[in-house]
Amino acid sequence: MLTLLSMFYYICLRRRSRSGTRGEALTSRRAVESGQRAVLPVSVEVEQYAKEVLDFSSHYGSENSMSYTMWNLAGIPNVYPSSGDFTQTAVFRAYGKWWEQCASAPLAFRRTPDGFHSQDYIELGFEEPVYPTAVEVFETYYPGAIVQILACSHNPFSQNPPTDVRWEVLWSGEPTKALTPQARQFSPKIKHINFPTNLLRLEVNCSLLDYYTELDAVILRGVKERPMLALYKMPLIDISDLSDSEDEMSDVSCPFKPGGDGKQQRTANGYFDKLPYELIQLILSHLTLPDLCRLAQTCKLLHQHCCDPLQYTQLSLQPYWARLSDASLGHLQSRCTLLQRLNLSWTGSRGALTLTGFSSFMKARGLSLVCLELSCCHFLNEPCLEVIAQACPKLQELNLSSCDRLHPQAFTHISKLSHLRRLVLYRTKVEQTAILSILTFCPEIRHLNLGSCVRIEDYDVVASMLATRCRSLCSLDLWRCRNLTDRGLAELVTGCRMLEELDLGWCPTLQSSTGCFQQLARSLPRLRKLFLTANRTICDSDIEELATCCPALQHLDILGTRLVSDASLKKLLQSCPQLVLLDVSFCSQVDTRAVQELSSLFPSVAIKKSFTQ
Repeated sequence: MLTLLSMFYYICLRRRSRSGTRGEALTSRRAVESGQRAVLPVSVEVEQYAKEVLDFSSHYGSENSMSYTMWNLAGIPNVYPSSGDFTQTAVFRAYGKWWEQCASAPLAFRRTPDGFHSQDYIELGFEEPVYPTAVEVFETYYPGAIVQILACSHNPFSQNPPTDVRWEVLWSGEPTKALTPQARQFSPKIKHINFPTNLLRLEVNCSLLDYYTELDAVILRGVKERPMLALYKMPLIDISDLSDSEDEMSDVSCPFKPGGDGKQQRTANGYFDKLPYELIQLILSHLTLPDLCRLAQTCKLLHQHCCDPLQYTQLSLQPYWARLSDASLGHLQSRCTLLQRLNLSWTGSRGALTLTGFSSFMKARGLSLVCLELSCCHFLNEPCLEVIAQACPKLQELNLSSCDRLHPQAFTHISKLSHLRRLVLYRTKVEQTAILSILTFCPEIRHLNLGSCVRIEDYDVVASMLATRCRSLCSLDLWRCRNLTDRGLAELVTGCRMLEELDLGWCPTLQSSTGCFQQLARSLPRLRKLFLTANRTICDSDIEELATCCPALQHLDILGTRLVSDASLKKLLQSCPQLVLLDVSFCSQVDTRAVQELSSLFPSVAIKKSFTQ
């Protein structure tokens, strides 16, 4: 019956489009798409919480616990409607703009679309596929980070491998900053899609927030049967049916006009081809990649300019992760003869990229590469890293952040990249043997991220190797390393005196009583960023030593310290004029009144004091 009704509407509208005016046809179409919405029957709505967290780009928590991890986003709310800093929530690794301004931050890629704001993501699987009618996110602290919600056609719990994976944006928006850090239930108006889904992806941007955003749960509402509205949103009328005759075609769409002698003459092109070649290249450099590819199809002149290899010295494909495939890389391969920086982060999941497609591109265009971003690329395997090591001899920057499915043995190939200066292995399974080999053969490393690398057995040995081989080290991230002791830290700061950034957050084996933090301050006069998060032993003498020896300090995190007073913090603020971030959350001797007083005396410093209620 529904099929017959659909056919009836189709026939009526098609006849009307041929016999009536263009305006009448459009009006009829709008009536079907919007005017009938109120009277169409719908199925019973299903409400379900996330069954499982399938993938994510980062989290504040540890790989071996549940505190502040993305896994907390599965199931019913743990905290909501309470507001504040709770360990039972999901928290991403970073917030604010200061993170991007550190020396360890990579250079931004040109040609990134203005509408692409995403910095982190999480994918959630639900029990039953439904046609979404609403998505609700429980934000319990500093809301406003969500910038995009997507739905996938693939059932993540299906035993059959996906064949045609399709992603649709349900809602998107720009980064925002809520007026208060209080909890809220975020439920934007979503777009209707024509396939059922039980896989959602939330993408966030925390750059405008004053502190870490915390998420508690996600609800997917939807109906099991395809809504009637979806039937009427099928393409009922081809655009050509709206024209009464070919005479309505505009002359400006035709590149040729008949001349006086009956022959076709080329119309004026505004003298565009008379512009200097370099100026046309500069104009085209402001286009996004899809626009550049479309423009290449318009005429020979623009095809020549759009395919110029100078337009492809930098290539960021991360904004197009949902559409990128082997064929896409193959299409771009001929244009990338001068490619130097390539961003493939987030791409290739669920079979979209294969070893064959990736290897072919890297072998053809890896020779001139100096930067390769592969964050959260789950298609990567050991042969892929072997190809990178062979095809990219000049590589200086490699990011494998959250490539947590790579086999530990694969990382040994990185040691062949002897010119590496920046290496990010956050949340990978790299083991001690591999990292020691890398440090042995890659002495030029300036920036190293080993945050949450739980497979490394002895960080003291790694610290000793860094002190011996990488004396020009500028930044080191050891976030949540579980076994670095005062002996390893002493070797590190003695051998790597050029360090400007050091993250020792959640390193429980370091104790202030050994004097290791005072030695750190005396050894690193160039220090700009220091994270000592959750070290309960930091005391006033450590802060005073930092004030005396590290005048360039800009970012300091001593969250959870119990032995620091507001007097030593005041001395630090007076001695470090470049300080812009000071996190004293859960510091028992620094109360809210003291924070308010310090903030009034030093208004240029963002003093963080989180709360629970």
